Amino acid sequence: MKLDKKKIRGYREFLYVLPFIILVLIFAYYPLYGWVYAFYDYKPPAPLSPDQFVGFKWFHYMLDNEIKRKQIFQVLLNTFAISGLSMLFSWFPMMFAVFLNEIQCQPFKKFVQTVTTLPNFISWVLVYSIAFCVFNSTGVVNSVLMQLGIIDMPIMFLQSSEHIWFKMWLWLTWKNAGWAAIMYIAAITGIDEELIDAARVDGANRWKIIWHITIPSILPTYLVLLFLNMANFLSNGMEQFFVFQNSFNVDYIQVLDLYVYNMAMGGGAYSLSTAIGVLKSVVSIILLCVMNTISKVTRGEGFI
Repeated sequence: MKLDKKKIRGYREFLYVLPFIILVLIFAYYPLYGWVYAFYDYKPPAPLSPDQFVGFKWFHYMLDNEIKRKQIFQVLLNTFAISGLSMLFSWFPMMFAVFLNEIQCQPFKKFVQTVTTLPNFISWVLVYSIAFCVFNSTGVVNSVLMQLGIIDMPIMFLQSSEHIWFKMWLWLTWKNAGWAAIMYIAAITGIDEELIDAARVDGANRWKIIWHITIPSILPTYLVLLFLNMANFLSNGMEQFFVFQNSFNVDYIQVLDLYVYNMAMGGGAYSLSTAIGVLKSVVSIILLCVMNTISKVTRGEGFI
């Protein structure tokens, strides 16, 4: 009877997660059927036919065509630069959570956490609207600077490719830092209070408690998130760069996801864009396995 009860409980628990498994299959695995377009010379809206099969033609085309090779190289450079900046400053949400936890005034602490978390729920279209109102040639910043006599001509913040990688990182940080800090705040709340009390008894001040207790306690969480972000190194999204792109900065803001979208929707190169997407997915899977192996070696456990 005990075995039967365990089986029934196992079936019941499986039914709990079954809807989520179905959603993953529909939205994550079923679309992989579209990879077949990478091996055809597809011309919409006609259906696929055997005479359109070209094998690995588009994969060779990316390497054999000099113009396309230069474009992909620039796109990869943009992707690596922006993802590299995110990796370089990946500690920022962790430190923000640490210092936020040190705020003693609870109303002010809740206010700061709320204000920094809300931008995560704002779409990138609204973010660009804010940026346009503030940093446009006739926006608030230029108007104030010109009225104060600091500048004679408006500064083209949005219509310039200068420092575009850093500017995109700033907007991404402004939007996601508060939300990313929630994970670390949850890890901080799990720290044993007896450790902190013992450190205070031994004469440790707040800085020593942060350095010797708080940061080491949340470091495993940071490493897991870092490894996951490194596995998604080639995937820095499309929405942000899509709304901020224009004819002045398109060469330096076009990351891999945006390049695939522009090629398919703007240029009609569905097969070539699918081939690039396939290679990106394969590389991302390899990176995920590599990062999981590194996690097992350094931490003694993987995250998948």
